[in-house]
Amino acid sequence: MASRCWRWWGRSAWPWTRPLSAGSTPSFRHQFSTQEKTPQICVVGSGPAGFYTAQHLLKQHPQAHVDIYEKQPVPFGLVRFGVAPDHPEVKSYGAEDHRALDIPGAELPGVCSARAFVGWYNGLPENQELKPDLSCDTAVILGQGNVALDVARILLTPPEHLEKTDITKAALGVLRQSRVKTVWLVGRRGPLQVAFTIKELREMIQLPGTRPILDPVDFVGLQDRLKEVPRPRKRLTELLLRTAMEKPGPEEAARRASASRAWGLRFFRSPQQVLPSPDGRGAAGVRLAVTRLEGVGEATRAVPTGAMEDLPCGLVLSSVGYKSRPIDPSVPFDSRLGVIPNVEGRVMDVPGLYCSGWVKRGPTGVIATTMTDSFLTGQTLLQDLKAGLLPSGPRPGSTAIQALLSSRGVQPVSFSDWEKLDAEEVARGQGTGKPREKLVDPREMLRLLGH
Repeated sequence: MASRCWRWWGRSAWPWTRPLSAGSTPSFRHQFSTQEKTPQICVVGSGPAGFYTAQHLLKQHPQAHVDIYEKQPVPFGLVRFGVAPDHPEVKSYGAEDHRALDIPGAELPGVCSARAFVGWYNGLPENQELKPDLSCDTAVILGQGNVALDVARILLTPPEHLEKTDITKAALGVLRQSRVKTVWLVGRRGPLQVAFTIKELREMIQLPGTRPILDPVDFVGLQDRLKEVPRPRKRLTELLLRTAMEKPGPEEAARRASASRAWGLRFFRSPQQVLPSPDGRGAAGVRLAVTRLEGVGEATRAVPTGAMEDLPCGLVLSSVGYKSRPIDPSVPFDSRLGVIPNVEGRVMDVPGLYCSGWVKRGPTGVIATTMTDSFLTGQTLLQDLKAGLLPSGPRPGSTAIQALLSSRGVQPVSFSDWEKLDAEEVARGQGTGKPREKLVDPREMLRLLGH
């Protein structure tokens, strides 16, 4: 993110130079000299990390010229294509790729990543050909984080509860025909290591028409260990304990007894193989290694006991982690960690280049985490600008990008173009009471714009 970015991110789809609202930022402001009046700054990516960084730069240095580039024809990244349409107030999904499920059978039909599934029901153009087969009775999600719970909730939520969200029309149609009645969420470790939050868990427990399945054996002796854990983890585990161990009251017992769908957590299980159906044309189950925990605290890890078990299912969704992709050979990248090596956002050995978001710190945290992280990257850039540490000399900035795109026959989509698409989506949604009906085909978007 710097004026030099133009030379290696020319593939980006379009720039924005529209001023951003100031919002709340840390109380930090530099006094800049007249030589620094109009720094040209390029931000690549219009998700929260990009926008929050640009916001901080413009608030602290009003003379700065910031261009935001995005490869999609529409903006906002995970805010648009994020976790769940029934949670418009919070999104927590923002990396370019998923961690591959590297086990035999992962290539079978009926196996896909949770990231692709999320992109499918949220209208991400690259995932619209997914066409998941929901004709089976049981689905298995490999992972126990917020994304895994979001996917389970979408699979089990009565479709009429999704009608007024911005879920795509095509996805809603498939979910109406779904036969999935049971969803298992599988984790290698135990209840103290789940990665989802208490809000997501509470909503899942109370999901209409469903009942939770938790094995009390998994929670034996856990109460005595709660005094050792931080308060947020303690509250989350206490909710799990109550759900697993306590007899529900009459009203809750009646609700669970009438439920036609169920979801459950399977702990201490590590996937070893996706089992094929007899004809080899789909998934029939997942072979799991039973594990136990070794170590303490953050060093706790799952090790196999030697026992195996098979969990029948017809759909397997992998939610075992996310990672960023390398952009270009000229940009350092740590393939093992999935991040750009950096110090406080400064890309190592590349003066003038900065990073923010998950490509900076790895796939952790939610929107609020990204906001703070992005403000800090913006602050670092401004400190370097004031100290004269950025590369000097004239640079062509956005004019060079415009020339490059023109030479490649790329017609950028502008912010005013996006406003037209936005208005079209809102108009299409009004007829059915939805906030919008998302456009999912880039070709249709460009036709509407006359490109």
